[in-house]
Amino acid sequence: MSKRDYYEILGVTKTATESEMKVAFRKLAMTYHPDRNPGDKEAEIKFKEINEAYQCLSDGQKRAAYDRFGHAAFSQGAGAGGPGFGNDFGDFMSDIFDNFFGDGRGGGARGRGGAPGRERGADLRYNLEITLEEAFAGKAETIRIPTSITCETCAGSGAKPGSKPRTCSTCGGYGRVRAAQGFFAIERTCPNCHGRGEIVDDPCTGCGGAGRVERERTLSINVPAGVDDGLRIRLAGEGESGLRGGPAGDLYVFLSIKPHDFFQRDGADLFCRVPISMVTAALSGEITVPVIDGSQTQVRIPAGTQTAKQFRIKGKGMPVLRAREVGDLYIQVFVETPQNLTKRQRELLQEFDKTASDDNHPESAGFFSKVRDFFGSARA
Repeated sequence: MSKRDYYEILGVTKTATESEMKVAFRKLAMTYHPDRNPGDKEAEIKFKEINEAYQCLSDGQKRAAYDRFGHAAFSQGAGAGGPGFGNDFGDFMSDIFDNFFGDGRGGGARGRGGAPGRERGADLRYNLEITLEEAFAGKAETIRIPTSITCETCAGSGAKPGSKPRTCSTCGGYGRVRAAQGFFAIERTCPNCHGRGEIVDDPCTGCGGAGRVERERTLSINVPAGVDDGLRIRLAGEGESGLRGGPAGDLYVFLSIKPHDFFQRDGADLFCRVPISMVTAALSGEITVPVIDGSQTQVRIPAGTQTAKQFRIKGKGMPVLRAREVGDLYIQVFVETPQNLTKRQRELLQEFDKTASDDNHPESAGFFSKVRDFFGSARA
């Protein structure tokens, strides 16, 4: 028997908007809902048919496939109930109202494949401060973190050894109870087991029935070379233990790098500001500068070097994380004006000033020449 057209089932056109289809579905669902038609097999079939159509057309990808290929788009592996259905009518009914009238996650209290009461442990954060040298070379670090771990006495069950939790009689181990109120079915956390699905009559003395105990753990982490400030390292499963056998959370280590006495960092490049004497700047010379790996290097200063002149030392910067590249080191010099001069030093500088020409100070000579020209033109 061939299937009816999904648009025809919902009573909408092929150009119907999502809101128009939702209104049509709600109206039909209320009409043919099994609670309003007890024992009516035809209404039950129509209700399934309506939901099948809506589940397809409310999904953008499924609707596009249906518009192009019709029912053939779902003929392979779609299951007996069409797209989005299982074969169990109870699960089918629950899914309809969890998806359409519930929180939109489609899983209800159980989730898909999850066991009642078992909760994933919380994620943890640890802040680790390292030096720039440690970021350059990488390091193995041992950290201590307070956390919750699975109780060894009861293996996380919360029950005293020799006993075990019993299934909650109120919710049947589901963790949630459902009450019908007219057309709607309201589901809430079981008041007896508080969502666990189990009751511990004889709690473990080691954890008081919680299934977890507070402990300080010691962990070793590897900080790779080239890490940058703010990098996050994730250690899967090293967070808090889950409740009642649930999976553990993750641990996130956030790195911060201490300010350095000499170097400023920009990505993989390092910058260092170095003072030089007026004589070295004027006559040339060599200066010794530090390198992040602990060594030193020589930089040749040419005669006539001015403040802010920058020299590049290739390959002496930071390594690039997870790459076979290294940044550069940039040395920026500034000329230091001599202080606390002796009488003789003053005399020598005064003698130099008397014999100096514009060729000795080309920048200042050019600047003041432009100033004179500017005021001369202004007076004219």
